[in-house]
Amino acid sequence: MATPSPWPQRISDFSRSPSQFLYSTTSECFLAELLCELRDDKASESIKIPLLSLLQEYPNVLCPSSTVGEETVLDLLAIFNQAPPRSINLKCHLLLSITNVLVCTSRLENQGNAAECFLDLLFQTVQDTNDLKDGQAFHSLRAIACDCLREVETCFPGLFSQKLEALYLLKQQEMTPLHQAYGILYALSLKNAIHLLTQGSGAPDGELKSLLSGNEGLAWKAIEKPLPPFPASSMSQVPVLQTNANTDIRELRSIISMLLEESYLLTPVSQASLLRELVEVVAMVQALSPAIFKTQLLRLFGTTEVTLMHATLLMKAAFTDSLFTTEDENFFIKRLVGMAQHPLLKSAQKLFYMNCILHFPENRPISSNGEESLPVLVTPRLAASLLPTVFNNSSTMLCRLSLLSLVYMEADDDDDKGVSYLFDHLMALHRIVDNHGTREMTVTFFRAAFTFLGYFYDSEKFTSALTARLCELYSRHCYLAPNLNNLVDRAQECLGDSAWPIQLLKALQKVIVELPVPELTLQNLSWHLKVLGRVARESQVPQRNSLRFLLGVLIHSSLCSGGGWRLGNAVLAVCRNLLLHPSLDQVFIELADLLQHMMLHYEDTDIQDHARFYYTLLTNLSREKLSGVLTKGPEIGPAKVRSLSAIMAESDEQSSCLTVHQTKKPVLQLVKVPQNEARASSKGESENFDDKEVLMVYREQFLDPVFASEVNLKCHLTHVGEVAALYHKLFSICLHFELTDTNYEDVQNISVPCVFKDRKPPVVHLKLKPRHPYPTHLRASAMFATEDGLSWYTQLEDVFVSFPDVFLPLPVKADWSQESREQLFDHIWRYTCSEECSQSATSLFCFELGDRSLCSLIDLNFHPYLISKNQNQDCYKVLFFLPPQCHVLLNITNTEDAVHISIATDNWKLLPYINSYLQNVTSETQRNAESIVQVPDARIENASSEA
Repeated sequence: MATPSPWPQRISDFSRSPSQFLYSTTSECFLAELLCELRDDKASESIKIPLLSLLQEYPNVLCPSSTVGEETVLDLLAIFNQAPPRSINLKCHLLLSITNVLVCTSRLENQGNAAECFLDLLFQTVQDTNDLKDGQAFHSLRAIACDCLREVETCFPGLFSQKLEALYLLKQQEMTPLHQAYGILYALSLKNAIHLLTQGSGAPDGELKSLLSGNEGLAWKAIEKPLPPFPASSMSQVPVLQTNANTDIRELRSIISMLLEESYLLTPVSQASLLRELVEVVAMVQALSPAIFKTQLLRLFGTTEVTLMHATLLMKAAFTDSLFTTEDENFFIKRLVGMAQHPLLKSAQKLFYMNCILHFPENRPISSNGEESLPVLVTPRLAASLLPTVFNNSSTMLCRLSLLSLVYMEADDDDDKGVSYLFDHLMALHRIVDNHGTREMTVTFFRAAFTFLGYFYDSEKFTSALTARLCELYSRHCYLAPNLNNLVDRAQECLGDSAWPIQLLKALQKVIVELPVPELTLQNLSWHLKVLGRVARESQVPQRNSLRFLLGVLIHSSLCSGGGWRLGNAVLAVCRNLLLHPSLDQVFIELADLLQHMMLHYEDTDIQDHARFYYTLLTNLSREKLSGVLTKGPEIGPAKVRSLSAIMAESDEQSSCLTVHQTKKPVLQLVKVPQNEARASSKGESENFDDKEVLMVYREQFLDPVFASEVNLKCHLTHVGEVAALYHKLFSICLHFELTDTNYEDVQNISVPCVFKDRKPPVVHLKLKPRHPYPTHLRASAMFATEDGLSWYTQLEDVFVSFPDVFLPLPVKADWSQESREQLFDHIWRYTCSEECSQSATSLFCFELGDRSLCSLIDLNFHPYLISKNQNQDCYKVLFFLPPQCHVLLNITNTEDAVHISIATDNWKLLPYINSYLQNVTSETQRNAESIVQVPDARIENASSEA
């Protein structure tokens, strides 16, 4: 018997989409197969490690409950203990997997024996300092065990609060690079232990000292009531520990000082982690002075590591004047300026330092209204080295431009030299774009222009010059129209009452309308129309020149004959905006001439119709009604919704006829027709084939891709119980279906002429085309009309397509003889049980028959699919065909003690569904009888399996 798909492929399929993968199986089955493979001594580590990665990445998917999680942890612990001593890499991945399953599936205290066993294993591993036996490889196992302990302590704060002395001794005794991992674990446990003490009314004398010297078991009670999250974002909300015991404070201060003195031995990332934990400890214990970090500041100020700068900023936020003097702050800001231009740092790090300068508290104090003021410490002289250049990348350039703009806003600079330099830099970008710069440089220029305007939009000198340069740029590169429109939109959003956006639009309009018509091309005209459409939305811009220009283009160019739908639609977009313009009365004649010319001369019929529609609106409606018809969007209140459905007055009640109403609750439902009514067995015994010919003839049918590819599910379309009289007669029903998975092709809409409450419900043929023959749900909805002419929308209950719904009889012609059908059954059975079929599987299902006869059971459930029967020997052959090309074969035999159903299928993924189906069928036969069921998954024998 054949094997399932290879593990690498199954791992890849699961990682790509776990939910899609589990449509064909269950998480319990897949987890059982995964653990079985991990136990197999013959399986290589190259397979076991990717399998463990699934438990590391998807613990909640594979272990959906705490019970499954605990059982999985115990299984993995057994695999760990049985793993060869030299399989260090496998053991490391096992520890990581167990940790993930343990902390993700449920609360730790509910895991019971599994959690205790695993934590004991971790502590034994980190305490085993006999490294001579395994050398560097064993170091990695201890490092992973330490990381796992830190993960557990992070997820369940306070669990190790009674083992601080043991953790401290581990750190002190470790002479390898692992001492830094132990140090961070100790610092984290120390912080959580003190945090746990702060939740009481206060720390009695000696309690802190006993905590530091504790070497007891795990503090399970500490995690029964989870600690509140530590307020890392706001150090002012840190919980405070009240204690007056000088001895306790002296010992705690000694421990922190020693950790700080040894911190230079750690890597930058580890140092930053350690400093963060210690900063939070000192913040919680007010008796400790922040000056304990003073000796570290000089070293931290001189570092180039961004992680340590993060830690320094955390100290600044936590302790402010208690640790940092004015000289420290000035030196720190100068250091940040220097780091923001350091040649050895990456752009991302430089941007981080720039952001720190922009929001440094002493550089930009918070005003009474909560906003940051202009820079105080960063002067034009200090920031001179940060002036932007065209050689900077886009992000750095924009960040520097923003910082320097802030610095120069109120600088004592009589000649505006600083602002002039920034404007010259902007013009340098302008020249690059003008000389056909890259797309990135074009975007950078417009973003820089917006940044500059955001700070200096009140300076008429620079805004006028920028407007002139933008118009020059557009006159040579009209494809920049979307960029200019976007610049105007963003400026109007952010610059408040600034007149600059209107100034730019007027200037662009002037540039366009003064263009000679003979020199225009259709491609350039499309860009000009985008700008004119944006100009037409502004009430402060006169529109007569735009209309005259457009009418001249229509008359004196080939736009009407060769412009096509897109250009015509762009012209109509301008017209539509003008229909809503406050000064419509002033351009009424020009707009009417333009629309009339388009409806008479434009070649595209759709454009003609729209022009005619706009012309009708213009000449027949008042401005208020015109605005109500054309305006749409969230600004329209509910009272105006109905008036937008029709041009005529609301009193005519026509708007309701054009609206689709929604029912408050479902009105219709689909009820599946029972299978014995929906299907009948195919009969006919006129044609015989040779033994070899029968399989060839059968397979040739599938050369046609549409052969036997659909399932016709018959349903009655009926009302849902008692409905209002309005819905007793429904007409022109359109049923719409949406898939909930990818196992089926899209289902076409179904039209039903009518459904009457007092008549027999119509039968709906729901045609399904499976990609994979698995159960599914279809979301159903319907639109229909009632007798009063209104249209309605209703949501139906989901249509459940069960596994038996996909069954079809053997797809052969009716003239096949009984002998030919049996030959085909035998051929498919042998093929399915051979190694030639890679996806096949066999299984055995047993049950007690009870008082009823096997013959009646077969006739009731399997009659349409029956291939042959031998009533004397109680032997039956049944074949289910499942589109697009799957087979399930049953060989049913009645023995003395039970009925045996031998199962063969060419798709092993169907076995769980077959088992469930047979359980349902046999339980209906005699509900009180005990079923003797052997789960198919345990009986699959695969040809390539070595297990």
